Amino acid sequence: MAMRPFKGITPKFDKTVYIDESAVLAGDVILAEDASIWPLVAARGDVNFIKIGKRTNIQDATVLHVTRKNQANPQGFPLIIGDDVTVGHKCMLHGCRLGNRILVGMGAIIMDGAIVEDDVFIGAGALVAPNKVLESGFLYVGNPAIKKRPLKDAEIAFLKQSAINYVALKNDYLEESRSAN
Repeated sequence: MAMRPFKGITPKFDKTVYIDESAVLAGDVILAEDASIWPLVAARGDVNFIKIGKRTNIQDATVLHVTRKNQANPQGFPLIIGDDVTVGHKCMLHGCRLGNRILVGMGAIIMDGAIVEDDVFIGAGALVAPNKVLESGFLYVGNPAIKKRPLKDAEIAFLKQSAINYVALKNDYLEESRSAN
């Protein structure tokens, strides 16, 4: 894996985290326990910070980035992702805030200032516009993303299960890499 310091700040994580060797993490990136970063993910915490919650998985070829602080927006837009979040393949998350127990479908884009509350499904290919708020308990689809329907109980349960599944998978990868060494 490529860990790159930026302005003296290096990504931080503990031994329960899995980071694929082809991923690139730079600067102020913090990963909580049991998080996983899969092949070809790029996470660039250079002009603001990225924080990834417990048991959250960021899947293949996803790009994570932030927006710098400036006069019009003194805090800029960091990227904050909560616990038990599944981010599908080839997503783009830029300066947004995601709550807990969220599934971001493959190829979705979530832009600056957007807020995704807890227990949300975002459909594959959806575009969440800047500063949009996605309300808890719903499925959002389309470009631009619109509220489609309330989530069913089984779908809400799946949000947590998806995270649990990825914790088990990353543990298998960690065990295999330890066995190889």
